[in-house]
Amino acid sequence: MLTVEKIGGTSMSQFAECMENIILRNRTPETMYNRIFVVSAYNNVTNWLLEHKKTGEPGIYSQFLHNEDYETALDELLVKLIGLNQGFAVAGLNLMEANQFIRYRIEQAKTYLSSMNQVIASGYVEKSNIYLAAREILASLGEAHSAWNSVNILNNHDIQATFIDLCGFNDNEPLTIDERIHKAFQGIDFSKTLCVATGYTKGTEGIMRAFDRGYSEVTFSKIAVDVQADEAIIHKEYHLSSADPKIVGIEKSIPVGKTNYIIADQLADVGMEAIHPKAAKPLELAGVKIRIKNTFDPDHPGTIISNDYVSPEPRVEIVSGTDKVIAFEIHDPLMVGEVGYDLRLMEIMKRHDVSYILKSTNANSITMVAWDIPKVYCMLEEMKTLVYQLTVKPVAIVCAMGTNIAHPGFLYKGAQALYDNQINIECFGQSLKQVNMQFVIAREHYNKAVVALNDALCINYKSHVGI
Repeated sequence: MLTVEKIGGTSMSQFAECMENIILRNRTPETMYNRIFVVSAYNNVTNWLLEHKKTGEPGIYSQFLHNEDYETALDELLVKLIGLNQGFAVAGLNLMEANQFIRYRIEQAKTYLSSMNQVIASGYVEKSNIYLAAREILASLGEAHSAWNSVNILNNHDIQATFIDLCGFNDNEPLTIDERIHKAFQGIDFSKTLCVATGYTKGTEGIMRAFDRGYSEVTFSKIAVDVQADEAIIHKEYHLSSADPKIVGIEKSIPVGKTNYIIADQLADVGMEAIHPKAAKPLELAGVKIRIKNTFDPDHPGTIISNDYVSPEPRVEIVSGTDKVIAFEIHDPLMVGEVGYDLRLMEIMKRHDVSYILKSTNANSITMVAWDIPKVYCMLEEMKTLVYQLTVKPVAIVCAMGTNIAHPGFLYKGAQALYDNQINIECFGQSLKQVNMQFVIAREHYNKAVVALNDALCINYKSHVGI
């Protein structure tokens, strides 16, 4: 059985636990191999290189973009990375070799960026493509660092490991992402070595142009499809659970166990990614199952995401959502019966690259929920000049999802749970497929709503059936 396994940044930062819980646990010399690991950069490294994923705090990329002193920033980054290396010495990292590798890789990056800067200064080229290339170069440094270190540590523990460097720093081959991955794994006997691949892959199309910060999961997905893996495993710092343990508490956050790709898409739509949606599609089409495991609960089998799973019992599997959205409603007395009224709205949204999470309509009103981000407000400024009345409100959306909830009673129980907690439903959405009940509520009630729906739809059900 060949598996491709993705290890996230927080787990990588605790590599001794990764060794014990993921790589060595329940393994013998005969069962050690036939695994490919795709690794993220250590925790926060990509934030330092690009920008903070959650706060937007600028990193080294911003300094290059604004023609500031990015070289000094890279020197300061090197000091931080050498400091991280020091922490892995106890796990078996050869510090002299590790420091030499990352020092050389950063010097290479400086050379490339300096050349790019000179080309930009010449004024002969369009800047945007060079800026995107610079972003790719910087992003690759984090994964090269963590992957190289991992191989060094494994080899020092007498485990045969191979560094699969997909960053393309030392070649100028015009390969696509798929071609580079396919070439990198040709001729490897997976039964005799653990492959550790960089989460970043260089390609002519630019992996960050298409996927931005989701690139490591895209690499993971493409590798799994290319080598025809039996299973794709994602090691996270938590279980895929009935609800966020930070909100409902660990004791009420129950691992899902099994679900399908349709539910994974629903989660991604509200920002709670089990896997990046563009990474999930190749696996889904290839029929490869994904297993989500908790690095720090290694004996738990985790949650399987497959194409065809439907719960044998009607149940809500996951309660999720976000409080970082707004609702905007277009009201127009002339909307009644007018064909294509909302087409004009969609054209405005497309121009501003804005998509919606939920859409609900009646005779003369259309309500949509979208992410509360700056470009949405630019879009709304244009929209309000073209419609009769526009109302905007900060809200939250909380969703109850399941592969088998197309039965009487689930909506009643969800609405009743919100009512019992004095939470008004501002808007509601559910498609004919009936896999996701979406409740739009006041933003300040988000946490309370997650607890209420988890208790009513997940915990009570599991207690009832003895899970």
